[in-house]
Amino acid sequence: MALTDIAVRNAKCPADKKFIKIYDADKLYLFVFSTGSKRWRFLYHFNGKPQTYLIGPYPEISLAEARLRRDDAKRQLANGIDPNQEKRDEKKGHTNIRTFEAVAREWHKSNRKWSKDHAKRILTSLETHLFPMLGQSDITKLNTRDLLAPVKVVEARDNIDTAGRLQSRITNIMRFAVHNAYINYNPALDMKGAISSQKAEHHPALPFNGVTDLLEKINNYRGQPLTILAIRLALLIFIRSSELRFARWPEVDFKRSLWTLPDKREEISGVRFSTRGAKMYTPHLIPLSKQAIEILTQIREISGEFELVFTGAHNPYKPMSENTINKALRKMGFDTRSDICGHGFRTMACSAMIESGLWSKDAVERQMSHKERNNVRAAYIYLAEHLDERKQMMQWWADYLDANRDGYVTPYEFAHPEE
Repeated sequence: MALTDIAVRNAKCPADKKFIKIYDADKLYLFVFSTGSKRWRFLYHFNGKPQTYLIGPYPEISLAEARLRRDDAKRQLANGIDPNQEKRDEKKGHTNIRTFEAVAREWHKSNRKWSKDHAKRILTSLETHLFPMLGQSDITKLNTRDLLAPVKVVEARDNIDTAGRLQSRITNIMRFAVHNAYINYNPALDMKGAISSQKAEHHPALPFNGVTDLLEKINNYRGQPLTILAIRLALLIFIRSSELRFARWPEVDFKRSLWTLPDKREEISGVRFSTRGAKMYTPHLIPLSKQAIEILTQIREISGEFELVFTGAHNPYKPMSENTINKALRKMGFDTRSDICGHGFRTMACSAMIESGLWSKDAVERQMSHKERNNVRAAYIYLAEHLDERKQMMQWWADYLDANRDGYVTPYEFAHPEE
């Protein structure tokens, strides 16, 4: 049976014996001498031979601490390390250890799929949140509690999203260590469930019957002309914020009525993330409806002499602010946290196209630039652009919006007027 604090405190060696052993769980035991002294020891086998690991005296080392040191020794054994030899090496001053930071940087450097910006963000998060607490630790001695400590610090600040990403990165770093034979077991796997879950925050979008009100308020809005045109275009082509804000005129082909989002854009000095192109890092085609071409023609009269489509209010060589569209929606009377936001245009368009019953799911998903999770299927979808169907679909969406200017019409009713 496992020991208790009271049993350890009251343990005595009988007068007719020089010592006794009182066992705890997992081969941890207390050596009680006739002199009254007590010492913790751990019995283990290494290379098939029995060994005794001297933990230390009681009460200087409590029962709880003795168990922790036993667990550390067991972890070293799991990684092929003799705890006694490790202790001897430490006493000799051997410093040939592989630190968490060294392995983390090796893992970071080994990834070739990340963009330059994304790789930089990951390294910054490691340097900010993980290296201060874990960086100089011997990776073979890290346990689940050690790995969880910096994540819990971030979680305590109610930054659940960041805490979750850190947990994932720690798990990947330790998995990398296993793959490279630095350790035999990944203790980060036991971190699962340690971080409180956070419900996904969905971008608010108006129900279909709110489209007429939205169109009316956009029509009556008296803001900057470029802002109004940006909102109208965003509603028609429903691309992501960075895809829109960092747009360049050479991407737009007026003759073919086609906008090609590149996988990466040329960096704008002093503008964060300005190299962002299509989110999925592959060129994305946007068929342009007649209405979208008309709006882009008007925008070209404002910013056509510059490379950026949506120039900044104070500097035409810098892009429009990321808050421009949402700020305008708030001025129209919408709550961008619960009613509608710029990203919510995507939800509205996707829902309407599916509700219409006219378009294939593959065409809708391709136009939304969603990533297919099945790798084999993704390869086929990537090659099958469904471009002809998507051209018709984008024109249908523009016409559907026009049909709702004078009164609400459901997507299905507009798609099937004969019914």
